[in-house]
Amino acid sequence: MRTEFRLSGSGGQGLLLAGIVLAEAAIIEDKNAVQTQSYGPEARGGASKAEVVISDTDIDYPKATDPDFLLALTAEAYKSYGPCMGKGLIIVDSSVPLSDDIKARTVSVPILKTASDDLGKKVVANIVALGVLGGISGVVSLPTMELAVKNRVPKGTEDLNLSALRKGFELAKSAKI
Repeated sequence: MRTEFRLSGSGGQGLLLAGIVLAEAAIIEDKNAVQTQSYGPEARGGASKAEVVISDTDIDYPKATDPDFLLALTAEAYKSYGPCMGKGLIIVDSSVPLSDDIKARTVSVPILKTASDDLGKKVVANIVALGVLGGISGVVSLPTMELAVKNRVPKGTEDLNLSALRKGFELAKSAKI
C-alpha cells in the first residue's frame, strides 16, 4: 500500500506543518512515511506545497508522482495541480470555484470557514484540513493524529488544534464524495 498526498495552498496557511503531522502520525502507526515541501520565494502569500508518501513497504521515491489525494486551499493551487490528477480525489476549500476543465473526482469542503467561524481562528485551517484528509483517506486513525498534533503544535495551542482536527474529521464524514 502506497498512498500519496499533495497539500497545496499559499505560504502562511500552515500546510507544511500539516504534512509533517500527517507523516508523523503514519510513523507512529509503524508505517513508512516521507514528507517533502516546496514554496515560492515570498514565504507568506506565495505558492506552497507539501507532499507526503505513506507506505507499508519501503519508499523508493520520496515525491508524489500520481497523488491519491490533492488538497487545494486556494484557486491557484487547484488550477495548478488539479489538471494533473489522474486516479485521485481532489479536496478543495468551498471558497475555491470549481472548473469543468478538471476531470478528477472533487469534493468541496468548508475548511477555511470552519476554522474562522466555528473555531474563531483561521490560523487552524491547516489542522482542519488535516482532519478532513485523515477522515476521508482513513490512512491513520484519529487517536494517532491527535498524538501527532500534540507533538507538533506550539505549546499552549494543543486544545484549539485538537478541536480543529476533530472538526476536520466531522467534515470528512459529511463530505459528498
